[in-house]
Amino acid sequence: MEGFDLTQPRFKAYILPNAPLEKLAEGFRWTEGPVWFGDRDELLFSDLPNNRVMRWSDSAGLSVYRAASDFENGHARDRQGRMLSCSHRGRRIHRSELDGSITSLVERYRGRRLNSPNDIVCKSDGTIWFSDPPYGIQTDYEGGKQDSELPAAVYRFDPRDGSLRVVADDFQGPNGLCFSHDERRLYIVETGLQFDTDPLQHVRVFDVGEDGGLSGGAVFCTIAPGNADGIRCDEHGNLWSSAGDGVHCIDPGGELVGKIRVPATVANLTFGGRNNSRLFLCASQALYAIYVNVRGAPLL
Repeated sequence: MEGFDLTQPRFKAYILPNAPLEKLAEGFRWTEGPVWFGDRDELLFSDLPNNRVMRWSDSAGLSVYRAASDFENGHARDRQGRMLSCSHRGRRIHRSELDGSITSLVERYRGRRLNSPNDIVCKSDGTIWFSDPPYGIQTDYEGGKQDSELPAAVYRFDPRDGSLRVVADDFQGPNGLCFSHDERRLYIVETGLQFDTDPLQHVRVFDVGEDGGLSGGAVFCTIAPGNADGIRCDEHGNLWSSAGDGVHCIDPGGELVGKIRVPATVANLTFGGRNNSRLFLCASQALYAIYVNVRGAPLL
């Protein structure tokens, strides 16, 4: 099937031969952080080096949602439908309220500034989990050079009581985050040291405890060519990962099921659209989408 690699025959059930890969928009510097707003039928995503957040919809096309975005990278929605954002320049997590105002949620841990929050997810209990590598403060391209005050880590923030805790600190460069469809697992991407000639790069998987702690942390899979960055789970527990040659689908056991070929490096992705079965792909300087025969993991 053109445009697809069926590593395992069952991948055929997840793809639609008459649903082509579509380029929705182009002309960006580097796209990141897609988040779907089903109630508005639109996608928001970051044009990170251009310091702006873009909006795309089938009905209205492309527009600028927020210029001078404080170099936002990853986005998610909380349980009230508000957008959560990772700011490289601001070195914080902030929330866009329903009236358009912005509330800073997390800026420091034990008195020290965060590095440059990268990716973010919201669990069904309302807790906010985010990765904090130093990538955005190591160059002027995606935020601006600043001194690091904390080691790279993954955090859990509870907006109900304002508590912030480190849930994983044995990463060189924690990146994409994704809960499994039942929230019993948390997948975390390791992309290593930014300027290392041979960076450590793989996806790890943790068991999520009832107290919000993590255990385990074994290597789940390695993505090649390229490496994993953004990841999402579907309704069956498969992990869909960005890659150098497109999108890879990995089953719950860590085995490659198949690939969607994309003519650009994919940095991030999310499910959205009708029935949550359209994959939106932030791929280098463009935005792509493709309908698939599987739905993204539902909110619990």
